[in-house]
Amino acid sequence: MDGDSPLPADSKLYAALVDALPDPILVVAGSIRDDLTGRRFILANAAARELLRLKAQEGNLLSAVRDPEVLGAVDRALFDCADADGVYETTGAQSRSLRVRARSLGPGGDGVPLALLTFHDETEVRLVERTRVDFLANASHELRTPLASLSGFIETLRGHARDDPAAREKFLGIMQAQADRMARLIADLTSLSRIELDEHVPPRGVVDLALVVGEVVEAAAPLGAQRGVKLDWRPCAACEASVRGERDQIVQVVQNLLDNAIKYSPDGAVVRIEMQTGLTELAAAASHEGAPRLSLVAPDPSPQIYASLRFVDLGPGIARQNLPRLSERFYRVDGQKSGARFGTGLGLAIVKHIINRHRGGLVVSSVEGEGSTFTAYFPMAADPQGVVKAS
Repeated sequence: MDGDSPLPADSKLYAALVDALPDPILVVAGSIRDDLTGRRFILANAAARELLRLKAQEGNLLSAVRDPEVLGAVDRALFDCADADGVYETTGAQSRSLRVRARSLGPGGDGVPLALLTFHDETEVRLVERTRVDFLANASHELRTPLASLSGFIETLRGHARDDPAAREKFLGIMQAQADRMARLIADLTSLSRIELDEHVPPRGVVDLALVVGEVVEAAAPLGAQRGVKLDWRPCAACEASVRGERDQIVQVVQNLLDNAIKYSPDGAVVRIEMQTGLTELAAAASHEGAPRLSLVAPDPSPQIYASLRFVDLGPGIARQNLPRLSERFYRVDGQKSGARFGTGLGLAIVKHIINRHRGGLVVSSVEGEGSTFTAYFPMAADPQGVVKAS
């Protein structure tokens, strides 16, 4: 090492530095192109040993990596002295996607060609990109359907229905419904984009949860009356229900969950809205015994006290296998997409992101044929002395 260098000529130090790098790294040696079993890794840092489940820093490369794309990149670096890239996909409960780069290091001290193989985790980047592509495809599809309908009815009105008042009135009504559907979709897309933009910023306001629910229930009463659905909201007058949050967004959560409960309730049914305060996270997320339960949003573990809202409907219920996808954008349960239940498929996605921003939780429990229960819970606000008032 150069005498002016501040680092000592200590191989252990270099090994420690390589070991401390966050990305997996292998140094590979190979002397004969056709001898696949002759490829050896002569150095593997801690990240590489964890990724590839290696027990030693040296060994046969084929015992560590069998992916043809990665092995091909190594060969190009070793024998063609050319930089090469590839993708390495892991399997298991949590699959990962890693960008692999092979770079020639030239011959080693014994004249054997060496290559540096690095792995960079791009799982999250690829997931975001896949989500973006799926989102645009779904949004385009959702808009294309009402647009095609409008175009068809406009063509009909310009043609044989031009002088038919009854047909004209019927088609104009359908066109209005399709235009309203597009307006709701655009409003929900705008709302979702705005919520996601601020999702990392926790709200600082204080909201009276009981007051918000009362206002939303009162506003939703006419919708329930149209379906013959009774809204059973029994606020606890003695309960302190102040939660930390942004009022408009909490209103949106309550409104979306209540609208869903009404939408999927049979005519003449009752939708119950229950509130509890002073709960631990475990108690807030509890569900009815015997019903399949899934947490769609869960806060980080903490001693926080929560207020919960439970929306109970007697609708068709949801199959266990469909529960994990409920908060996906545009997802609708098979068999519940048509009829009088209009929606954009974004309601629960909006609810999920709002609750995540509020550091709260969202739980669904459901049995097919017996209805569903959605439980949303929010951190309770403390009094000026920093004490949360429990019920």
